[in-house]
Amino acid sequence: MAPLLPSPPPSPTSSSQDDLEEGLTPEQLQTYNEDGYLIIPDALSASTTASLLHEAQSLLSNFPLSSHPMTKFSTGDSSSSSSNNKNKTSTPHVGDSYFLTSGDKIRFFFEEDAFDPTTNELLKPKHRAINKIGHYLHELNPAFRDTTLTPRHAAIARSLGFKDPRVLQSMVICKQPEIGGRVKPHQDSTFLYTNPPSAVGFWIALEDATAENGCLSFARGSHRRTPINTRFVRKPDGSGVEFAEVGVDGASYPRDAKVEKEIAVGDEETYTLGEVKAGTLVLIHGNLLHQSERNRSGKSRFIYTFHVIEGQEKYDKRNWLQPPEKGFSKLYR
Repeated sequence: MAPLLPSPPPSPTSSSQDDLEEGLTPEQLQTYNEDGYLIIPDALSASTTASLLHEAQSLLSNFPLSSHPMTKFSTGDSSSSSSNNKNKTSTPHVGDSYFLTSGDKIRFFFEEDAFDPTTNELLKPKHRAINKIGHYLHELNPAFRDTTLTPRHAAIARSLGFKDPRVLQSMVICKQPEIGGRVKPHQDSTFLYTNPPSAVGFWIALEDATAENGCLSFARGSHRRTPINTRFVRKPDGSGVEFAEVGVDGASYPRDAKVEKEIAVGDEETYTLGEVKAGTLVLIHGNLLHQSERNRSGKSRFIYTFHVIEGQEKYDKRNWLQPPEKGFSKLYR
């Protein structure tokens, strides 16, 4: 396991109002550029955070189990477990039709450990068995849409230099008590690849995230020394998904990135814990290595996350997630 450091003090914030049109301060932007992530406490009010948590729990309680294909979501892939991300994958996340056609729908993906390994029977009630809900909450669910496509998030995207930011996916990740799986070190641009890379994650805690229930941890500054070498794509024969090399024609860093020397093969990154309170927003650079440990506690760790890419960069048909008919959602209105 990579070394872990305790959580640093969060970035200061001037207000907890949900509808502010403020972008990032110069100090916040500097922290993001240096570290590859930025923790903004009280980004959502307590009432909005509680409302979103209630909406997520309602979705879990009300989806029909009888018609569900029981698709599981796996986070086990050896390509992302390496600190320099150069190994090949051995286990795909998921690749059935239910997953591949979820880009314009709200669908539910089970935790692997919610099932008996011998009988494959569900061991938990359905609302305690789901790994994540995705991937079109930001358009189809009014509560999550109103939280995603906001002037505040548009202002933050503008601070980060986006010219045409597009929201391409959104998820509630549940990190269920006792069975919420570990997520190995990974980079978001591997899964949402543009050429050159441009993805940024907007990660919002709906419950307190702690070391005990599987908070995030970050390899600080790794976005400047860890290229995107592989990408998560659809297989050419349409049979599922796989990790493929970016190739000589694909960029490994964002446009105008300040790149440092890559970490030596065999060396380990040091990860800093990101324990946060409910209502906190965390911005995550697409090249940044980050992870979360298994939730072995009796408390869930619900979060809502959406990802933004630069609409002016190339997003091709190899990517696992394909745009809906109307295209990815515009953040600038």
